[in-house]
Amino acid sequence: MKDHSKSTLSVHAGQKADEYRGINTPIYTSTSYGYLDTDDRLYPRYFNIPNQGVIIQKLAALEKAENGLVFGSGMAAVSTTLLSLLNQGDHCLFQNGLYGGTLHFANEEFKRFGLEYTVLGNNDIGTFEAAMRPNTKVVFIESPSNPLLSIVDLEAVSKLCRMRNCVSVIDNTFASPVNQNPIEFGIDIVIHSATKYLGGHSDISAGAVLSNNKYIQRITHSALSFGGSLNAFMCYLLERSLKTLIVRVERQNQNAGVIADFLYGRPEIDGVYYPGLASHKGHEIAKRQMMGFGGMLSFELKNQDITTFQKRLQLIKPAMSLGGIESTICAPVTTSHRLVSKKEREAEGIRDNLLRLSVGIEDSVDLIRDIEQALHN
Repeated sequence: MKDHSKSTLSVHAGQKADEYRGINTPIYTSTSYGYLDTDDRLYPRYFNIPNQGVIIQKLAALEKAENGLVFGSGMAAVSTTLLSLLNQGDHCLFQNGLYGGTLHFANEEFKRFGLEYTVLGNNDIGTFEAAMRPNTKVVFIESPSNPLLSIVDLEAVSKLCRMRNCVSVIDNTFASPVNQNPIEFGIDIVIHSATKYLGGHSDISAGAVLSNNKYIQRITHSALSFGGSLNAFMCYLLERSLKTLIVRVERQNQNAGVIADFLYGRPEIDGVYYPGLASHKGHEIAKRQMMGFGGMLSFELKNQDITTFQKRLQLIKPAMSLGGIESTICAPVTTSHRLVSKKEREAEGIRDNLLRLSVGIEDSVDLIRDIEQALHN
């Protein structure tokens, strides 16, 4: 299977045979499995039931990883990974511009576990190196980032981590395995909020961690106690969605590029953030490490109320979350980053007039018409 393309892997990797020769993996609903005459101890919380295994085989194939775990949410994946890698007195380095939920987790939970952390002021590799401490054990990055689509040099970060003997972790949600495979650039652990592009239909809450066997065993040790596993029905829905991941994301890439070009330079817009634009600060790095620039972009409205603008939209839906087949829009200051202080948001460059657009698979002409009428209504 490993020699096949991503399009083929997304459909066929990991699929389990049905004794009645059905072409879909059966849903194994049991929470109780026999144990006599076998060393297997199957149980949903142990991350080892058949439907969980199918997801991991498929995602591992797409991310070029050895193994993985599937969780009940992206934050379950993030928190379990960090708490399994860090011990009391350890230091974690976070890039500038992380997803608000990850930053909120560090703000709220690290101190009582005796963990230290630093959030960088910018994402230049020299800034990473200068912030390293003797007790730095994990470097956590997100590229492209949420919501400003910042780009981090994956190869440079992975080399620095190997030199300093610490673990590199990336949230690869915005890119998806279609557009970026961080393990190929030396990153140790890849995390996804599968609620987004991997699920893709706005009806699944899930997360995933992919890595080599050594790190997955270490994370599993904590995950068994934290209990954030995913049930068989959600695994079935996620497997169904992964089969169309490639065609969905390729269309979203195309649409987002067209819309970013449309918005860039318009008098009603203060700024556009999309790594596919030549004007984007991280464009050259993105070209090196991404196979597509993604379906996410952000822009700042000039002289117009962001709530009024969203209410004028007819096709694009003001809604939280992202990565679905339908286009959605939100204001990070009241959604993804509402738990982050205004001071921290402004330090990251997240202004009150910023809107984050998750581009779906609709016709780009219709989406542009919708934005245009909302700007001029």
